[in-house]
Amino acid sequence: MQRYTIQPKGIYAFISRLLSIDPKRSTGVPLNPTFRNPPPGGVDPATYDDPVTLPSADIAENPYWKRDVRRRYPQLSTVTQADAVALLSVGSAANPKQELIGEAGSKQLVAAQEEGAKGLSVAFEKNTGLAKDVLGPGGIPPLPSGLHFSVDGKKGYHIEEEQSYGDDYPCRSFS
Repeated sequence: MQRYTIQPKGIYAFISRLLSIDPKRSTGVPLNPTFRNPPPGGVDPATYDDPVTLPSADIAENPYWKRDVRRRYPQLSTVTQADAVALLSVGSAANPKQELIGEAGSKQLVAAQEEGAKGLSVAFEKNTGLAKDVLGPGGIPPLPSGLHFSVDGKKGYHIEEEQSYGDDYPCRSFS
């Protein structure tokens, strides 16, 4: 049997076998068949150059507050009354209410922004049908996203029969 650890010799081997619980167990000290030069820990740390990775090691161009991803809070977006009036009267780029082409379109945008600076109430007094496209049936404002109700007030999602307990499941009513 070949051992890969140093074993005691002579009287120390006899004492080790006499006092040990398991005499066949190794000492744990590994064999070193070769001389290591330089020995581990023998290299002067001042002679070692740390490899630099650019651009992350450039402190001037990579400050901590830019790379600290734990504190990247969501950026707030605000819609002012001027923005709301412009969106209601002219529309957005994704959903325009009318074609804004050329110089006439830019004049119309400027006029909508100037009118919006006065406030929503002034815009609603001048044009009573301004919000009719936004409001639902009966003049009710739209529900926030996540509230899944249809126009008639019923839930807007349907649970499949195999995903539910079904109608014959005995449930208690807490009334």
